[in-house]
Amino acid sequence: MAQKKRRGFKAPANYDPNRTRAPKRKYGGAAAGRDGSGGSGSSGGSARARRGAQGLGSAEDMSNSRGSGIGGAGRRSTAGGRPGRRDGRPETRGSKPESKGGRDDRTQRPGGAERGAKRLRPAGETLQNYTPKVWRAEDASGRSFGDLGLGQNLVRTLGELGADAPFPIQVATIPDAIAGRDVLGRAETGSGKTIAFGAALVERMLILKADGRFGEPAAKKPKQAKRGERVSRGSAGATRKPKALILAPTRELALQIDRTVQPLARSVGFYTAQLVGGVPSEPQVHALERGVDIVIGTPGRIRDLVERRKLDLREVQVSIVDEADHLCELGFLEETQWTLRQTARGGQRLLFSATLDRDVEELVSEFLVDPAAHEIERTKSTVPHRVYMVMREDKDAAVLEFAKIPGRVMLFSRTRAAAERITEQLLDAGVSATSLHGNLSQARREINLKQFATGKARVLVATDVAARGIHIDDVDAVVQLDPPQEAKTFVHRSGRTGRAGRGGQVVTLIPRTWQKRTREMLDEAGIEPLVFEAYEPGKQPRAQRRK
Repeated sequence: MAQKKRRGFKAPANYDPNRTRAPKRKYGGAAAGRDGSGGSGSSGGSARARRGAQGLGSAEDMSNSRGSGIGGAGRRSTAGGRPGRRDGRPETRGSKPESKGGRDDRTQRPGGAERGAKRLRPAGETLQNYTPKVWRAEDASGRSFGDLGLGQNLVRTLGELGADAPFPIQVATIPDAIAGRDVLGRAETGSGKTIAFGAALVERMLILKADGRFGEPAAKKPKQAKRGERVSRGSAGATRKPKALILAPTRELALQIDRTVQPLARSVGFYTAQLVGGVPSEPQVHALERGVDIVIGTPGRIRDLVERRKLDLREVQVSIVDEADHLCELGFLEETQWTLRQTARGGQRLLFSATLDRDVEELVSEFLVDPAAHEIERTKSTVPHRVYMVMREDKDAAVLEFAKIPGRVMLFSRTRAAAERITEQLLDAGVSATSLHGNLSQARREINLKQFATGKARVLVATDVAARGIHIDDVDAVVQLDPPQEAKTFVHRSGRTGRAGRGGQVVTLIPRTWQKRTREMLDEAGIEPLVFEAYEPGKQPRAQRRK
């Protein structure tokens, strides 16, 4: 039989060769794009998107955004760092409707109109419409944690952690947090912010649980076994879902928060889970399956677990964002907003940082309702600051000389490559040193940090990944081998020493062309340097350890 002659393809009249294919629809017809706009019901788009959600949490880690998910869920970015469309063009706000709980329904949320009306001042660090109450050191004198509303179990555990009396930030914020108000807290580094929100969070959860606000399902009766039938011996009740969330910009800060909050939570029967990137997610998933009450982690890994349906945040009643401004600086604003939208509406929100400014404007306006704003008066630094102008050919000699300051020393460099090079230089010179930067795995970071904390390594060479939230007792000196770009970073780097009234010193090495810029930065930070002069190898008196 003769075969029919095949004809060429004839395009229909409405055919457009440049038209893009419509996105596939998943889970109830919502477009599940890679940028996560499918809402809380999205599965995360693809395996590649899920692999990208690691939340490195440091300024230099942003260069690895494709492999480590600086956007949280493998979000593709444009050259400017803002999230973009799948075709590479920047996404225009309002160009497509967002899912339930997104930005477009802000006025529909409880207090949405108020949130949209209150803004921070465009410049500076003074809160507009949220006039902060300023607290001084003497306001905390004679007060105890019991006076602030904490129970005996928490007071006893705080004493075991070495916190016998509250600091001003704790006196200022704990009562409002326990009462259920949204809180804005600002205090210098090393002032006790972690205990302030950690202890208040646990006490608040006890109150919510006693009031029946958690809505925990009643335990199911075990199924009666019939003859010849096997019955699972697993838990009879439903898995306990988290009721509180703490977000941090870096892995190290999240782990440090957990070390403080975990003993407080365990003392009253609550459990915590660390959800950070850079480590396998299987142990974290197993912890969630067993049931947790408080999750502490970075926005990238938390979003990844939510999109994989391993983590449910719908029952979270209290959300805390630590170092909120730094989290926004690192490009996690969108991730933080997305995560907070997954929590229970009308929940309590607390933002803490050493510098609350316009970087947190969108978070405050969208999520906080009539917050209680507290600020701790900045005291004059008792830590001496020295600034030396160093010629390029004298830089190596200066690094070696200041690394030999007696005691425990932290050296800050601008790049990861410089941190590794300086560490090798010090080791060759017989100085016990280790490094901390974004090129290291999470396990290596923890090992190096432990070596420095226990004294096995006397010098830690770090990038700005260690500038915030890293608390190590008795750091005798901070040496800034490369000057920071802004006063905020200068304050946070310097805060690694002289914590909680202890002694220390800060040395900053600058090129001669940075004199004017450095003086402006010091004025902005409110620091009067003890020394500001040229450095000469071998002739400059070595800084002594401050007792």
